[in-house]
This record gives sequence, C-alpha cells and structure tokens, in this order.
Amino acid sequence: MMALEQRQAALIAQQLMKARRARAAQVSVLPAQGASSDDAYRVQTEFCALLQSAGAGTPAGWKIALTSPAMQNLVGVDEPLGGVVYQGNVHRSGAVIGLGEHQHLGVEFEVAVCLGEDVDGRAQRCTRAGVAPSVAACATSFELVDDRNADYSALDGFSIIAENAWNAGVVLGARRADWRSADLVDAVTRLWIDGEVAGQGRAGDALGHPLEAVAWLANLKARQGEVLPAGSFVMTGSSITTRFPAAGEHYCFEIEGLGRAEVRFE
Repeated sequence: MMALEQRQAALIAQQLMKARRARAAQVSVLPAQGASSDDAYRVQTEFCALLQSAGAGTPAGWKIALTSPAMQNLVGVDEPLGGVVYQGNVHRSGAVIGLGEHQHLGVEFEVAVCLGEDVDGRAQRCTRAGVAPSVAACATSFELVDDRNADYSALDGFSIIAENAWNAGVVLGARRADWRSADLVDAVTRLWIDGEVAGQGRAGDALGHPLEAVAWLANLKARQGEVLPAGSFVMTGSSITTRFPAAGEHYCFEIEGLGRAEVRFE
C-alpha cells in the first residue's frame, strides 16, 4: 500500500477543519484506496497544525483512545489511538464548560500522568516499569471529547485518528506527587452527577495500569521519531463509560488514593 502523500494528508485535514467550522456531523475521511494508521497520523499532524493556527495554543499533553478490545473491534483497529491536548483546552478542577461551544460533548474519567522527565522510546521500547521514574505526579481528571454527532455504527480508526482522536480538552484535578501510594490497578473510581452515584470502575480498567498507557504512547511517539516531553501529561483512558452531560449538571469524579476532580456544564 502506498503511503499517503503530504498533499493528500493536507487536503483531508482541510476537509475536517471545514466540517468542524460548519458544525457538520462527523463522517468518514478514509481514502477510497485504504490507508494505514501511519497515514492517519500524517493527517492528524496536518489537522493539528490547523488547530494551532486557529488559536488552540501549544501542545500541553497527550491522550489515548479506544483502550478496550471491544471499542477497537468496533472501529477496526488492533491498538489504541493517540492524540494531542492543547494548552488552550486545559482546565482546572471546578471549571465550568459551555456545551454550546461543542457539537456533542462527551466526558471520560481518567488518571492523568504528569511527566517530570522525557520519556524516550526511540532507542529502547518503553515498558510500564521503565517509564515510572519519569513520572512526577498523577491526577484525577476528566477528558472532554466531541464526537460531532458521529454514527457509531460506521466509525473507522483512520477518521478518528485524523481528527485528533476527538479531543476537546481536559479538566485536571490536583497533582499528587505521592502517586506511588495509590493502587493504580484496583483503586475504585466513582462518578457522581448532581450528588448521585452514576458510575464506578477501577483505575486499571484502561490497559491494566495507567503507566501501561504511558509506555504505549511513548512507543507510538518513538515510531514517529518523537519523545514524550518533560512537563507534559498523558490522559490514560477512561475507567467509566463515556457520559454526555446536560446543561446544569455537576460532575464529581474520585479515584481512591488520588482524590477528586469536579466540573460543571452549562
């Protein structure tokens, strides 16, 4: 299969940006002749350049999507997907998020891993144990995703990767430098909506452990000739099913040993 040319990648990215501005429903942009995940990340690079030109800011962190085999099978991929989180979309716990600024906003419930050192998988493949010394802190956090009213029966991995894995921002809780004291496999995660329990999971529900997600992403970046830089963070996948908030709702998410994060929607 021929690699997608940069010109083709740029044209697809422009198509995605035009649809985003028009608030059109998400559609497949998979080329008729097919394409690889590497091709999709080439489009993502072009799309992200357009986001930055539109004022998204600089990269602040990274996200991982489709951490479960069931979701991977649904969109026809055999590994998770990665995307970029921009500084302009980073919020702190207690933020108020306007639903009208998005087409169809979803919320996911995650451990954010904050890096104190570069994580570089270019010379040697990263592992969970190998990335641990580079972790400065962890935080209870929300990821915001905008699926643009996608038809979930007709999703494909190429289109999701190309559109930066649907990231619409994050809400970060307090950084916990004592993260090693938390059980990041079996710690219970809980969601409350307007004070009522609305979901529960385990910290390790995404890829078995948050640091497995960091290692996976570092190896993806290495394949692209890049590193995960010190000072950035990694959103490691949701432990509770995605929720689609209504105006006026208040979400509180807790991970045992890491604390709580809160967000309100209007």
